[in-house]
Amino acid sequence: MLTDFRLLAAGQTLSWIGNGFQTVALAVAVVSTGGGARDLGLVMACSVAFTLISSLFGGVWADRLQPQRVMVLADLTRLLAAAAMAVMFAAGGYHLALLCALAAVSSGAGSFFNPAMTALRPLIIPADRRQSANATLSMLQTGSSVVGPALGGLTVAGFGAPAGFGVNAASFLASMAACLLLRTRTVRGPRSSMLSELGAGWREISSRDWLLGGLLGATLYHVANGVILVLVQVTAIERLGGAPAAGFIAAAEGLGGLIGAAVALRFKPRRLLRAGWLTLLLMPLWALAYVWPAELVAVLLGAVIGWAGLIFFDVAWETALQDQIPQSALGRVASWDYLTSFLAMPIGNALAGPLSARFGTSPVLTVCAAVLFLAGASQLLIPGSRNLTRASETTAAPADLVETAV
Repeated sequence: MLTDFRLLAAGQTLSWIGNGFQTVALAVAVVSTGGGARDLGLVMACSVAFTLISSLFGGVWADRLQPQRVMVLADLTRLLAAAAMAVMFAAGGYHLALLCALAAVSSGAGSFFNPAMTALRPLIIPADRRQSANATLSMLQTGSSVVGPALGGLTVAGFGAPAGFGVNAASFLASMAACLLLRTRTVRGPRSSMLSELGAGWREISSRDWLLGGLLGATLYHVANGVILVLVQVTAIERLGGAPAAGFIAAAEGLGGLIGAAVALRFKPRRLLRAGWLTLLLMPLWALAYVWPAELVAVLLGAVIGWAGLIFFDVAWETALQDQIPQSALGRVASWDYLTSFLAMPIGNALAGPLSARFGTSPVLTVCAAVLFLAGASQLLIPGSRNLTRASETTAAPADLVETAV
């Protein structure tokens, strides 16, 4: 099992770093070849749209097939899409419709990959090591989100945008190779209709107060956070020092995430989910620092504290899902979880401009910070969220569900 986890961690780290290359390459490629905000926005909108469309179906197939099989096919699809982008821009330009289609296909494949990865984790991680493993993956992902764009910027600046897409394609190849080497297998039951299986996944959610409440609370949270993420970028650039300030703040957020993951590696309370909701209450401090004292040093400190709390919560939430949800339904539950995030965040992004124009940036940030606090604090009123305990440290995956290839 531990060998499989190391393979997964290595493959995903390379893939996460590669995603940072593509983020930079896409923006540079579109702008430098004559496109502008309209074209780039349309490409990004297509990515979000197909993420939404594909999420629930990805969860169903993650529970129907071996998770690693879904992951391999998703990585192959993303590899081909990234390679096609590299070839297109290397030829000297791009066709907007084709670029939108490639971005949509890549994002749709990611919506199949993520639930499958969630469904795979309990198969390769013993119950007593899940929190540590989730914290390790969070630490690697957070570090990759800092390293990837930085290396991507240098690569694109030195060799052009096609090189950035090429590195991302190679990172998907590495992830696919790691998935092919995974030895764990799980027994899958008979299939029913797509709608029936989607409904069964929702019943897993609605039968647990902590899970249903958490998804509803997260939806409200992500709407407010979507507003905040737009306004803090504008505030950093206009009032705190421009692009260098935005870079320092992004680095502070990454540092906070690493600290949160490191704490989750060591601090293992029995009621982990309650601890996670409590640490999430630190996030409003990050938003409020832009309002008062509205100084760069305070914002950097707020970013470290807030994002440490956020990443600790992410580890607690992932661990709770793996402990409490049957492995046969975990992919579908994860897909509903992803859907609420992707559906709510763009709504908040779209509301940021009109709200700040009508009421002012500082009042909107203050209200949204209050919404973040209430969305998290309200979960502590739910008995399941307060009292949910970790799975027994001696619990392992049921023998009838997991087998190891020989």
